[in-house]
Amino acid sequence: MRRTRVDIRIGLCFLVVGFGAAGLLGAVQPAAGVPAEVVQLTQFGPALGVAVAALVWPRRVRSLLAGGDRPRRPGRGVGRAGGLLLVTAPLVVAASACAYAVLGGDAGPVRPEAPFALIAAAQLVGACGEEIGWRCLLQPLLRGRFGTLTASVLVGAAWGVWHVQVFARHPVYAGSFLLAAVAMSVVMGWALEGAGASRLLLAGGFHALVNLGMLLLMDEEDGAILPMALFGLSCLAAAVVWSASAPGRRSGPPASTPAAVSVPGAATLPVITHDVR
Repeated sequence: MRRTRVDIRIGLCFLVVGFGAAGLLGAVQPAAGVPAEVVQLTQFGPALGVAVAALVWPRRVRSLLAGGDRPRRPGRGVGRAGGLLLVTAPLVVAASACAYAVLGGDAGPVRPEAPFALIAAAQLVGACGEEIGWRCLLQPLLRGRFGTLTASVLVGAAWGVWHVQVFARHPVYAGSFLLAAVAMSVVMGWALEGAGASRLLLAGGFHALVNLGMLLLMDEEDGAILPMALFGLSCLAAAVVWSASAPGRRSGPPASTPAAVSVPGAATLPVITHDVR
């Protein structure tokens, strides 16, 4: 099969703008008075990256947001995979929290300071602000060239490195976070394969459920290594299960079509920013 080329301009535009916007939004948050427990403004950096790319390449970005050139999965298949994806999020968090409690850790529940309904709504909006860039733009952009699994790993690595503050923590903490980011990206990559435009709410829902579960049950935000390590291992286990059971996991990238071919160049992922929440 011939592989589609990656339009490196779209990827670089998204990453550069997303990185810069996230940094500015993070600096603005204290002055804006928005509690980080409710939502972190840096989450909207990727959305701004998509918006700028859409202004420059409207047709191509619109195609990517609709799922790219991958054939759509039938409605029942999308619903089943989406349901399993949303179930995977609490299972991963519950496995992490149970293991943490067994090992003597302080596993929740924790009562947040802000109203939970407000936090849940804000977390979903913030998660969608991230996922419209990672899973709705970058994933289909790379998928046509590298295939689902490799594209998911690359997007997950970029997503993990984008959370630059984790590198101020202990190396094991940072490594566990990167493992979790890549593993979650693999889970979402398989679950959203062929999902089309519905991928935004599914990815955002998965992301928000993970964030809420970690907020309520774990204390990894304080820099504790053990809960983050257990979370990373739980995510890895979920990624292994999804990869082993995903239909068409052995299939490579789809054959290129005229609409899929773009400016020659291999995808390059510069370092980009934020925390799971």
